[in-house]
Amino acid sequence: MNVQDPYAPCLQYECITPLRVLLAKEKHPDIWDKHVNCMETHAKDRKEKEIWNFNTINIVGYLRGPCKCDRFSEDLIHQVCGLLDVNVFEARTISGNAIRCLYPKLSTFSHNCVSNVTHSIESNGEGNEEDFKVTLKASVSINKGEELFTSYTYTMWPTMARRAFLKESKYFDCNCQRCSDPTELGTHMSTLKCMKCDNGVILSTAPLLDPESEWKCTHCPHSLKGTTVQKVFKTIQEEIDQAEAMEQDASAIETRESLYRKYRSILHPRHAYFTILRISLAQMYGKVEGYTMDILPNILYERKIELCQNIMENINVLEPGYTRLRGMILYELHAPIIMLARNLYNVDVIDKDELRSKLQEAIKLLKESSEILTLEPENSQEGMIGRMANQAYIQLSSNLEDLIDNI
Repeated sequence: MNVQDPYAPCLQYECITPLRVLLAKEKHPDIWDKHVNCMETHAKDRKEKEIWNFNTINIVGYLRGPCKCDRFSEDLIHQVCGLLDVNVFEARTISGNAIRCLYPKLSTFSHNCVSNVTHSIESNGEGNEEDFKVTLKASVSINKGEELFTSYTYTMWPTMARRAFLKESKYFDCNCQRCSDPTELGTHMSTLKCMKCDNGVILSTAPLLDPESEWKCTHCPHSLKGTTVQKVFKTIQEEIDQAEAMEQDASAIETRESLYRKYRSILHPRHAYFTILRISLAQMYGKVEGYTMDILPNILYERKIELCQNIMENINVLEPGYTRLRGMILYELHAPIIMLARNLYNVDVIDKDELRSKLQEAIKLLKESSEILTLEPENSQEGMIGRMANQAYIQLSSNLEDLIDNI
C-alpha cells in the first residue's frame, strides 16, 4: 500500500502496544500473574467514556478480526488497554521519539503535584528485552518512614489543567497541598491579574471544586466564574501548543515573545503559562540561528538571565532538589552571565572584582547543574549536557584568573 503521508494518523497502529503487552503475558505468565494482573484499570469508569468505544473498534475489533488474534478475549484486551491508559510512564528513545513504558513497581507510587522522587528511563539502544530500564532517585532529603511521591502530570501546568488531566487519564481527584492552595504554595501558577483594580489578583475560592468554583479579587468585588477561567486557560494552552509545534527558528522565538506580551495584562507574572513560555525561550536564546550566544546583544543576555531566574523562583518550590528541569535551567543561566559580564567589563561598566564575582557565580551554577544532570542516563540529552557542564566547570574553575586577565 502506498503511504501518502507517513506522519498522518493510522488507527490500525493503535493496537501495536496492547499486542506487545499481550504477547509479553504469554511469554512471561508468572510476571503477569504476580505484578501486572493486579494493576488498576478503572474499567467501570472507562466504560462511560469515549475511549472505551474507540478501543473496542480500533484495538479489540482489529486484533480479534483482521489480525486473527481471537485467542485473546475482549475482556483481556480491554484490561490491557486500561493498564496502559492508567499506569504507563513516558520515555524517549535516543532518536527522541516518545514511547510508553509499563513498570508495575513504579506504578505503585502515590502521586503528588510536588514530588520527592524523580525517575529516569534509559535505553541502551540495542532493542533487546533489557533495552529500557527505569531508575528512581530521591530529589530531596527524605526522612525514614516518609511516603515517596512521584508526579503523574506536568509540574508546570496550573492546578485546573493538572487536576483535569489526572481526572481524565488517571481517574482520581488530586487533593494535595498544592492543589488545595489557591496560590499554589505561593507560586501563583494559576493566579490572574484583576482588570478592575490596580493591586488585586484573582484567586479561586475553592480550587478543588474547579471549574465550578468562583474566582474573586483579593482587593475589590470583581469576580469570575470558574468556567470563564477554564476557557481562558484553554485558549492560552492552545496558542502555546501551536507555538511548541513550530520549527525551532527565529519565528518561534518571536511567536513566544508575542504571546508573552499578549497576556501580560491578564496573567500573574509567575503564572504557569508564562513559566512554560520562559522555559522554551530560555532554551532557545543562544541556540537558534540569528540568536546564537556569540551574537546576542546585551539586552538579550539580560533577557535570558531574567527568564532563567524567574523560572527558578517556581522550580525552587515545585521541583526542589535534584530534578532535571532545575539542572537544565541552571546550565542555561551560566552562559549569559559570563557573556554579559565580559561585555560590561570590556566597556568599563564593571571592574575586575565584579567580573570575578560574576564568573564565580557561573562556576557555582555549572557545579550544581553537573551534579544534577550527570545522574541522568549518559545517552539522554540531560546526561550529555551534564557532562558538558562538568567539563565547563572544571575548565572555568581551574583557569579563572587566566580567563580574567585575557578578557
